Order: sequence, then structure tokens, then C-alpha cells
Amino acid sequence: MSESVRKGMPQRLLRLLSLLQARREWSGAELTGRLGVSARTLRRDVERLRDLDYQVEGTPGVAGGYRLASGNDLPPLLLDDDEAVAIALGLVTVTGVQESALRALAKLERVLPARLRPRLAAVRDTTSAVAHPAAPASADPSVLGMLAAHRRDRVVTDFDYRDRSGAVRSRRVEPHHLVSHGGYWYLIAHDTARDDWRTFRTDRIIGPRATHGRFTPRELPAPDPAAHLVRTFAAATYLHTTRITVRMPAADVRARVHGPFPGWIEPLGPDTCLVRISTDSVDLACQYALAVLALGAEFDLDAPPGVADRLRALGARLGHGGDRFAGRRGER
Repeated sequence: MSESVRKGMPQRLLRLLSLLQARREWSGAELTGRLGVSARTLRRDVERLRDLDYQVEGTPGVAGGYRLASGNDLPPLLLDDDEAVAIALGLVTVTGVQESALRALAKLERVLPARLRPRLAAVRDTTSAVAHPAAPASADPSVLGMLAAHRRDRVVTDFDYRDRSGAVRSRRVEPHHLVSHGGYWYLIAHDTARDDWRTFRTDRIIGPRATHGRFTPRELPAPDPAAHLVRTFAAATYLHTTRITVRMPAADVRARVHGPFPGWIEPLGPDTCLVRISTDSVDLACQYALAVLALGAEFDLDAPPGVADRLRALGARLGHGGDRFAGRRGER
């Protein structure tokens, strides 16, 4: 064995173990390519993992591969410093399953090597996340876990779904991805009955169950699941839809309106854009419309009566109170 290969062995074994834990099965060619070693070195590294009591199963032949068998007796968890911190940060800041995450963090701390425990404890004790005020107190980890497993195993899934009006309907889907956004967890899936992509809030999913069907994963019509979710929200039409033509470049509006935005911004020219806001809440429709109007550009407003009436009343109140506001200028 060359000196360079021998020197990199500990890090390489960690990397090999991480790869085996990340996917159900790997071909030998994939592993040698990821690790940058020969097939002979890979076989030796697999034997070293077996000597450490990891149950690595191998399939011989040209098309052979390796997989990490499941079992009850596993050796101590091997993580490097960066991986331990990343996991701790993820558990502390996870959305919707805080109680389960903190229990998992406590268990993780017990099985890590002693040198990593102080760093994990430091992350746990000095890190927190602000919960989204509109989100439910918690998501159901068992539902999230089942949906994730069905996606991994490519299992067609049935469940009952409660929509915004409270009606419950049966759905059959091909799960694609779970995405956290705005304090909620969402399932992106291909609906088999509608032959189209759909997004489901997981706290409205009731009784997910596997069918006997299997599916080939489809390609999302977006660069990634998060982008797909944002596009879906932007294109959706809810009870109150407001359109504002703004005399300002679209890029400037995007840069100056902060936070999640329930709609989209479409360029109409170099110095003009159309802002579309759609939401079920009059309060939210007015708040986001005001955020755009407060940019100070000329605009044309096309809003439904409920939104337009409230904005008009607010404008009248601000106009009547102009002297009062002016009198406070310069006060400290």
C-alpha cells in the first residue's frame, strides 16, 4: 500500500461509512469513483469496516456492489467535527418536531466520542430558532418518516387529505420530496388521478399508507424541490388577489420587499413591473400590498373590494392625520 493511501485511510473509512449509510446500495464502480481509490483498496476498506463490526454485505461480479445491512448491534457512531456540529444545528433549529429533535440530540450526545461531546453541548446550549407564529405546535414525525420512506422505496401512497375548506378527500400519489417552509412541512408529490404535481401540507395528511404499486421517480418542473414549492405558492390563486403595476424595475422590487411573498413579480419593461399578491387573508393581502406601495414608486392598483376598501380607508386616515405626523418631525 502506498504511503498516501495509508495516510488517508482513517478519513477514507469515515467517508466510505458515510456513503454506505446515505444510500441503500452502491456499485463498486460508484464507490471507487467517489473515494478516488482502486477496487483493491475499496475491498480492503470494506474488510476494515467489517473488522469494526459494521455489517457490510457485498455482491460479487462485474455488476457487484455493497450495502450496509440493518441490525440491532451497531458500533459507536463515527462523525467528524463538522458533521457533528451540522447535525446538532439541524436538530436544534428543525421546524415542527422540536420535542423529538431534542430527544434525538440527547441520544446523539451519548454515543459520540468523548472529544465531540463538549462541542455538541455548546451548540445545544447556545443555539435556538424563532418559531413561525402561524405554524402548528408540532408536525407528526411518524407521518414525515413514513412519507420519506415511501419516497425512498418508490411506493405509491394513499392518504386522506383535509383541504382549506375542511373537506376530506382520498388521494393517491407518488411522493417526491418533503420541504419545510414558513413553519410548515409540505409534501411534493405527483397525483396519479390528476396526472399532475400537487403540494400537500403534512399536518393535513391523514393515515398515509403504502399500496402495492411502485413508481419510477419523475423529474420536477423546477431546478429543485424548494424552488418548485415557492413557484407553486406564487402561481396559486386564493380568495383575495391583488395586482399592482409599479413604476420600478422588477429586480428593485424583489430586493426591497423582504420576507416570504405570496405571489410573483413580473417585469413589464425596464422600469415597470406587475406585482401579483394572492392570499386567503384580507389582512395579509393588505400588509403585502402596503409593503409594495411603501416603496414610493408610482403605481396602479387593481384590488378586490375587501382589500381596496381597507387600503382606501387607511389612506384617508393617513391623509387626515398628516398635520399630526408633521408636528412630530425632529422630536428626539
